[in-house]
Amino acid sequence: MAATQDTRRTVHPSETEVRTLLERIGKQDESALRELHQAFGKRIYAFALNRLHDEQDAETVIVDVLYEVWQRPDRFRGESLFSTWILGIAKFKVLMMLRARRPEMQELDDELCDTVPDESMGVFETVLNTQHRHHIDGCLETLPDVQRECLMLTFYEGWSVLDIAEFQACPEGTAKTRLFHARKSMKDCLEQVFAGKPSLHVVGGKEVRHG
Repeated sequence: MAATQDTRRTVHPSETEVRTLLERIGKQDESALRELHQAFGKRIYAFALNRLHDEQDAETVIVDVLYEVWQRPDRFRGESLFSTWILGIAKFKVLMMLRARRPEMQELDDELCDTVPDESMGVFETVLNTQHRHHIDGCLETLPDVQRECLMLTFYEGWSVLDIAEFQACPEGTAKTRLFHARKSMKDCLEQVFAGKPSLHVVGGKEVRHG
């Protein structure tokens, strides 16, 4: 599913035509997926290449994005333009690749410092030491998927709440609430670590303990 490299002008389908393509994709119509690739592949490729500076990675993003649409075409609810929605998926795929390249999470660490009371900063700095970074990873894993996604998109990609709302196909107020609860849950989880107590959360029906 390599990016199209010809010189023909890409004609973008209307929103109604996109709906028809998605309905066909929902019925496992591979030709509909090819049409979607022809219509949006170049834009996805250009966006990814601009961020990743690697042609192979950019083409991988196209494949990953189209695969996600193939798996769940019903995720598009029409609350934004389809082009905005599909580029939102591309943004997230790029984000994951960039995170894999530099997993140190420094931006998130800095923000979390601001959520912890001053008297805890000494312990907090200790937790942020590289050998203790697993505490933050562990606390992130306790968050519901949509909250963790909000937090990562905010700190790694610098997305606005409106961008996140469009990507998650939810009202802007819902995205704000998810981000608020994600920050609060991270603070509570890390404060348990600072106090030397295991933090217990339920994730996917299982208890996850940290500390």
